[in-house]
Amino acid sequence: MTDFPNHDRHSAPAAALPSFDAAERNFGMIPNLARKMATAPALLEAYLQVGALFDTTSLTPQERQVVLLTVSRENSCGYCMGAHSVLADMSKVPEAVTAAIREDGAIPDPRLAALNRFTRVLVQQRGWVPEEALQAFLDAGFDRQQVLEVVLGVGMKTLSNYTNHIAGTTLDEAFAHRAWEPPNA
Repeated sequence: MTDFPNHDRHSAPAAALPSFDAAERNFGMIPNLARKMATAPALLEAYLQVGALFDTTSLTPQERQVVLLTVSRENSCGYCMGAHSVLADMSKVPEAVTAAIREDGAIPDPRLAALNRFTRVLVQQRGWVPEEALQAFLDAGFDRQQVLEVVLGVGMKTLSNYTNHIAGTTLDEAFAHRAWEPPNA
């Protein structure tokens, strides 16, 4: 695998520095993901902007974390599973829900379980969601706007999951206590 640098403020392209500032404001640090993405400043900027837009959706903070964890689980992204497990804790996602996603188990909350199922199908089927899966999501109390908001979350996480796979991003110390390894690792 090609070696991608873990940029800092001195090695990063100048175009990435405003995104470093934004990441530091958001997270209190510059995560390793941002350091890897800085190699392509447009990618880092897009990721942060899509994340900010995802935060404005009608999905609750807990629901957004369920989407992001589910996508990361489906894509076997250890970095994002670790990071978003911490963010899920901060967003008050019940530990039983986070554990179920991490372990591919049953989610005890019916609404969050429906969101997890829909997100999984969306990723697995590459957007070709069967009508019955879409209807089950709607029957769980979600609406068509939220269908497309989940698509936004999938797009956001795909950017980071794929970057981490290609760049071999190591988990930051701040997330290490929630490290996760894919079952096929």
